[in-house]
Amino acid sequence: MGFRLRRSARLGPLRFNFSSGGLSSISVGGRGASFNMPVSRSGGPRTTVGLPGTGLSWSVEHTPSAGLPNSRRLRPGQLDGLKQSLLGVLRQELFAPGSTGEKLWEHGLVSRLLADGSLGARTTGLLALIETPEAMEGYVMRSQGQDDAKRRAQRCITAVQEATRLAAGRGWP
Repeated sequence: MGFRLRRSARLGPLRFNFSSGGLSSISVGGRGASFNMPVSRSGGPRTTVGLPGTGLSWSVEHTPSAGLPNSRRLRPGQLDGLKQSLLGVLRQELFAPGSTGEKLWEHGLVSRLLADGSLGARTTGLLALIETPEAMEGYVMRSQGQDDAKRRAQRCITAVQEATRLAAGRGWP
C-alpha cells in the first residue's frame, strides 16, 4: 500500500483544502450544505446544497461584482478592463493638463529626443513607447496578462521619467 497525502484538514467548523500548489480554498459546512471560498484557485465563492447519500447536489458560484478575482488569473473581459484602468491612471497621473508628461507630448520633445542619434538602443526603445498617446495605448493594450499589463504600465512611467530627465539635461522646457 502506498503513502497518501491528505488534501484537506479541519479546524473547528473550517476545512482547509490543499492542492499541489498549497492552500486552494477554505470551506465551512458539512454534509448537505457547504460554502467554499477560493484562496489560490480561480473562480468565486461557491455554495453547494445536496441530499446526503443520494449523490444529488446543486452548486452555484457567486461571481464577484467588482474587482479582480482572488486568483492571479483573470476571467475573460477582466484583462481588457485592467488595461483600460491602467491607461486611465497613466493619462491622469503622467499626462494630466499642466504635467511634465503633457509638456513632453505637447512640444514633441519625445520625438525630438528620438531623432537625436546619441541615445542608446535601450533608451530609444523605451522612449518610443510614449512618443504619442496612440503608441502608449497600443503598447499597454498588447499585454498578454495581468502581470504583463502592470509591467508595461511601469515601463511607461519609467519612460516618462527618462524623457523628462533627458529633456531637462538639454535645457528644453
